[in-house]
Amino acid sequence: MTIMGFYLVFRVLPAAFVGVYSYFYFRRILVFYRLDMKMWRAKALNVALALVFAALSSNFWSTRAMLVLHVLAVSLVLDLVASIFKIAFRTRKAESRFLKTAGKIYRCGLLPVAITAVMLGYGFFNMNRAVRTEYHIKTGKELEQNYRLVLITDTHYGTIQSTELLKEKAEEISAEKPDLVVLGGDIVEENTSKERMEEVFQIFGGIATRYGVYYVYGNHDRQPYTDKPTYADSELAWAIRKNGIVVLEDKAVELGNDLLLAGRKDAAWGNVSGRASVEEILKTADRRRFIIMADHQPIEAEENAAGGVDLLVSGHTHAGQMWPIGMFSEMFGTLNYGEYREGDCKIIVSSGFTGWGYPFRTEKHCEYAVIYLE
Repeated sequence: MTIMGFYLVFRVLPAAFVGVYSYFYFRRILVFYRLDMKMWRAKALNVALALVFAALSSNFWSTRAMLVLHVLAVSLVLDLVASIFKIAFRTRKAESRFLKTAGKIYRCGLLPVAITAVMLGYGFFNMNRAVRTEYHIKTGKELEQNYRLVLITDTHYGTIQSTELLKEKAEEISAEKPDLVVLGGDIVEENTSKERMEEVFQIFGGIATRYGVYYVYGNHDRQPYTDKPTYADSELAWAIRKNGIVVLEDKAVELGNDLLLAGRKDAAWGNVSGRASVEEILKTADRRRFIIMADHQPIEAEENAAGGVDLLVSGHTHAGQMWPIGMFSEMFGTLNYGEYREGDCKIIVSSGFTGWGYPFRTEKHCEYAVIYLE
C-alpha cells in the first residue's frame, strides 16, 4: 500500500464519513434541545461539532478516534432500531408512553455516549488483566513423556499493562514448571523505551524452564514504524541474548529426545519472500520428533502442514481486540484466535498478553497459553 493509499484508507475516508454522519447526529440533538436550525448560529454550531468529530477521528489508531467511532457506531445501530420501531408502529394512532419516552431518549443523543462508556469501561478492565488459557494436543507420535509448553505473545511492553502484572504472571508461569517457553513476537514495540525493553527480557529470561526460553521476532519488536527508535537492533539482540533467551529466526533446535522447535523470520506486511521456507528450515529435521513451529503471524498453514509441522504457535491478531474486528476476521477466513487444524498440523493462535494502541479490549481477553503435548 502506498503512503497516499494509507492516508486515504485510514485517515481521509474515516474522517469524511464521521464528518457527514455526525452532522446529522448533532442536528438531531440540537433540534431536540429546541435550537432553531434556520438560524445561522445554530447551523454554524452544527457544522463546527461535525468538524470536531471528523478531526478527532482523522488518526484511526488514536484512542480519541476509537471513542468517537464507538459513539457513532452505537448511534447507527440505534438509528436502525428506531427505523424498525417507526415501521412497526406507524399504523397506530397514538403512541404508548413507553414509545414516547424511548423516542425522547433516542433524540437527546446521550444514549450512544452512555453505551460507549459502559463498553469501553469493560474494555479497560479487560485489558488490565491476563488469564491462563489451556490447550491439550494429542501428538500421534510416541513421546517419552508429556510436555508443557507456555506461549507468550504480544506484550507490547511498557505501553498499556503494568509491570506488576507481568511480573506476577511470570512467577505463575515459573510455578507451572514448563518444559519450554516460546515468546511469539511483539514483546516490545515503537513506544517501548530502551529501559523497558531491557526490563521485559530480564523478566522473561528469569522464568524457570527445563529447556529454556525461545524467541521469534514480531513485526513491532525492531521498531520499524517510527522515525525515532529508542533502541538499536543490536541493543535489542544483546538484551535478548544476555538474559539467556534463544532467538530462532529461520532456525531449528532439538530439545531432549522428543521435540524439535523451529522459529521463522516475521513476514512483516505479508512479505514472505525474504524468509526461508518451512522445507528449508526442516531440511535435516528428524521427522520422528514432535515438530513445533513458532511464527509471529498465523499464516502459511498449508505450507507448515505439508512440511511436516505438528504444531504451529502464533499471536499477532490480538483476537481482534476491539469488537467486531475479530468476528469479521473469522468471517473472511483469517486464523484469528484459538485452536485450528490444517491437515495433520495443529495451530494455536494466542490473543496476546496485552493489546496494541488502545487501552481497551472488548473482544476476547489477554492471556498466556499453556499447551500440553500428550
